[in-house]
Amino acid sequence: MGNVEKTCDELVNWLRERVEEANAKGLVFGLSGGIDSAVVAGLAKKAFPENSLGIIMPCHSNPIDEEHGLLVAESLDLKTTKVDLTNTYDAFMETVSNEGENRLAQANVKPRLRMTTLYYFAQKYNYLVAGPSNKSEFTVGYFTKHGDSGVDIFPIASFVKSEVRELAYCLNIPEKIITKPPTAGLWENQTDEKEMGFSYDVLDNYIKTGSGEKELVEKIEKMNKRSGHKRKFPPIFTIEK
Repeated sequence: MGNVEKTCDELVNWLRERVEEANAKGLVFGLSGGIDSAVVAGLAKKAFPENSLGIIMPCHSNPIDEEHGLLVAESLDLKTTKVDLTNTYDAFMETVSNEGENRLAQANVKPRLRMTTLYYFAQKYNYLVAGPSNKSEFTVGYFTKHGDSGVDIFPIASFVKSEVRELAYCLNIPEKIITKPPTAGLWENQTDEKEMGFSYDVLDNYIKTGSGEKELVEKIEKMNKRSGHKRKFPPIFTIEK
C-alpha cells in the first residue's frame, strides 16, 4: 500500500460521507479483540469521536477476546457496551436441538446473534453498522452469511490482510492485537489459517498477483467460486413482459 496515513484519512472521510448520506449519527461495530474489528474501531473513532460504539459480545468465548477488546477500547478511548450472548445462544440451541449435530451450523449462530445485537443498538442510536471483513476473507467467503456480513458498510473490504496490518499500525492499535493469530472464535483453538488450509500471506499474494502454488491456487479459486452467493444480493424472480 502507498501512503498509509493518506489512506486512513480517506477512509475516515468516506465513513463520514456514508453516515451523512444515511442521515445517521455515528457507527456501531463488534469489538472482538481481533485486528480487523480493531481497525474498524480506530477508523470509526477518528470519524465520530463522540458517536462510535464498540459492542463486546462473548458467546462461549475465550476470555482473552474480551480482554483484548477492552485493550483496544482503552487505547482508542472508545465507548463500549458488553452483551453476553451465551445464555441466548444456549436457549436457542436447546430450542432447535435435534438428531445429528453440525458444528459449523451451530457455530454460525453466534455471528448471526451478534448481527441482531448490533442492529438493535444501531436502531436505538441511529447509527450505521460497520463490518470488519477484509478483502482476503471476502475472496474465499470466510465469513458468515447474514452474520458478520450483515452490516451497512464495509470500511476495509478493499484491503487484504497484510494491508489491514498497515492500517492498524497507522491507527496505533496495540502490538499484541496486530501480531496474534487471527481467529473467528467459532470454537476452541480455532484459527483462520488452520481452517482455511493456507496462510493469509499465500492468499494475499494470490489476490494481488494471481499466482501461487498450483494446489493452493486451485483451492482458493474453488473457495471463491463456492462462496459466490455470499457476495451477491439474493436472486429475485422477474416476470418477462
